[in-house]
Amino acid sequence: MEEYKNKIKICAIVGPTASGKSSLAIWLAKQINAEIVSADSMQIYKGMDIGTAKPSAEERKAVPHHMIDFLNQDELFSVADYVKMAKNIIRDIVSRGKKPILVGGTGLYVDSLLNDIQFQEQNENFAVRKKLIDELDKFGSQYMLEKLKEIDIEYARTLHPNNVKRIIRGLEIYYATGIKMSENLKLSKSKSSCFDACMIGLTFENRENLYKKINARVDNMMACGLLTEAENIINSSVDSNTSMQAIGYKEFIGYFNGTERLDDCVLKLKQNTRKYAKRQLTWFRRNKYINWIYCDKLSNIEIKNRAMEIVQNHFK
Repeated sequence: MEEYKNKIKICAIVGPTASGKSSLAIWLAKQINAEIVSADSMQIYKGMDIGTAKPSAEERKAVPHHMIDFLNQDELFSVADYVKMAKNIIRDIVSRGKKPILVGGTGLYVDSLLNDIQFQEQNENFAVRKKLIDELDKFGSQYMLEKLKEIDIEYARTLHPNNVKRIIRGLEIYYATGIKMSENLKLSKSKSSCFDACMIGLTFENRENLYKKINARVDNMMACGLLTEAENIINSSVDSNTSMQAIGYKEFIGYFNGTERLDDCVLKLKQNTRKYAKRQLTWFRRNKYINWIYCDKLSNIEIKNRAMEIVQNHFK
């Protein structure tokens, strides 16, 4: 079709945590001469390796990965920052004759990039933000989310209480400009996207099969040194709400404070990860353009063949 003639072709692999997105993306990238662009809001931070399930050094050596491991934990990074940086990287990948594969479970990153959202320029108001962060420390994230609901119910409904960065940002923008974040987002969708995307979604017909994979992944993370990584992050001098609220780290705060047993913390991590996976599925299920692959109905080779069929049809 003429409208897609000058668009950038891209493949996106999405789905819940522990569904196998990264390994499928790496396999596909090797087959079609592609590079991987991460869409994970936690893998961008340095030092948060095991808990965020970053691809290994060997995997990154085998296939170039972008948007991973480049930011300090106390540095701010907005969705607008992500879209701007990822777009430049994708253009560079294409200019070198390679194909881009977007992979990750942060739905807001995926949708904002593929829809080519044009974010309105918003200056940061550090005085307002500091006041809000002080309020967060005093009353907690659920209180702040309720406060955002009073101002902007439409945007607040898209956020979980743990998503403190976006809760604070939504409040900050409103108090600094008088414009709701939901209104900003609507203004941002005024032009068509520069991308022609095909989307592959990994899921499970029986949700319990996904939960078993999540539990096994947490056990493997513990065996690989997650507890030490969490201790280093929690005890670091870096003042970061990001790392302290990230799944995989915050669950161990009680253990290091001497108020919880380690086994209980691990169980809490598994439970929180399962809840997160459920939220991811809810987000992506709204997208009617995703080609879903049910991982518990197909063998590994069948999953790969189905994904390859989708990708080849898109890039031909």
